[in-house]
Amino acid sequence: MEERSINQRPTQRTPRGKAAQEPAHRINEKIITPKVRLTGDNIENQGIYSIKEALRMSEEMNLDLVEIAPNADPPVCRIIDYQKFLYDQKKRLKEQKAKASKVVVKEIRFGPNTDEHDFEFKKNHAIKFLQEGAKIKAFVFFKGRTILFKEKGEILLLKLATELEEWGKVDQLPKLEGKRMTMFISPKKQKK
Repeated sequence: MEERSINQRPTQRTPRGKAAQEPAHRINEKIITPKVRLTGDNIENQGIYSIKEALRMSEEMNLDLVEIAPNADPPVCRIIDYQKFLYDQKKRLKEQKAKASKVVVKEIRFGPNTDEHDFEFKKNHAIKFLQEGAKIKAFVFFKGRTILFKEKGEILLLKLATELEEWGKVDQLPKLEGKRMTMFISPKKQKK
């Protein structure tokens, strides 16, 4: 049998041999402060109670005493069904993730000497992307000696920005980065 020092506790193991995770909140006897502030719907007289009194109240209700705000003075606790509380928290997080909008960035590439037909074709694609709620990264790619036509590239991107004013707003004006001049346009909020 192996020897342990007095302060060393054995770690709990899960069936797969991994160390068990500590719970997110301290519950019942794991709350170590002498006094706690009780809150919640099922508490008639909310206020500060001794830990023994709070535990007795939770046992009478057949629920758990859960430390919600451990850094408060005294710590804030609620008398609730802990498993239901954890389930509701997971459900709320899942809903928040579902509601979070995922930003899609579509790229539209031009050359410095793009003709009018190609410009119109790409502009129509840009309109469609903005209507779908995607951001647009429009850029002019300068190949070889075409870097001499920087002004043409900037004029092209600014023309695109003015023609897309109805559907989107410019986040970043044309900016030269290496062989690319880039501009970002994000969609305008749709009025309902």
